[in-house]
Amino acid sequence: AQEQVMIRLYQDLLPSMVHIRVSQRLQGREDSPSFPGFHDWPQDDFQQDFFQQGEGSGFVWDQEGHVVTNNHVVEGAERVTVIFADGVEIQAKVIGADPDSDLAVLKLEGRNDGANPVALGDSDTLRVGQMAVAIGNPFGQQFTMTTGIVSALGRTISSTNSSFSIPEVVQTDAPMNPGNSGGPLLDLHGRVIGVNTQIISRSGFSSGIGFSVPI
Repeated sequence: AQEQVMIRLYQDLLPSMVHIRVSQRLQGREDSPSFPGFHDWPQDDFQQDFFQQGEGSGFVWDQEGHVVTNNHVVEGAERVTVIFADGVEIQAKVIGADPDSDLAVLKLEGRNDGANPVALGDSDTLRVGQMAVAIGNPFGQQFTMTTGIVSALGRTISSTNSSFSIPEVVQTDAPMNPGNSGGPLLDLHGRVIGVNTQIISRSGFSSGIGFSVPI
């Protein structure tokens, strides 16, 4: 029965999930910032500018084509491409961001017909031990689902690019890796209960301690 629940959850949520690719033009390597999951593009011998490319996850918020992700996924991006599970790629614009809570909102440019918004859960009613599901794009492996439980509630973590601390964070052991950032944490009804944002790991890969900004 649980297996069937997971299958249906994935199939129902897949149209609402997105893979986000971003590129940023940077000046000079020595002063370049470091971004999780970013890789250098080859630099032209006749150009001093170069690009870095990165990726993350997100989900459709409403039928108007708004997409929610992490601020650190899209901060400073010159070009943002949103990729759906059916292979459709749409350019998007960052229309709002809050570095303190590490959240950002994108707006799909051009086609946004048929957008399937997610259902929202209530993070105030969560209980430690209930199952949690993450869908994202770890290491560029598009639309990967992992499962675990809500490991703890009420955690406080430091924001990635701000001195602000994010309160009431949800801790989960659902495996998350680079590329999962900005994707949803879901309950077994497929409702979003958090936005996956950070992990604790000495290796940089999943060690079973991940954090989600409560919805």
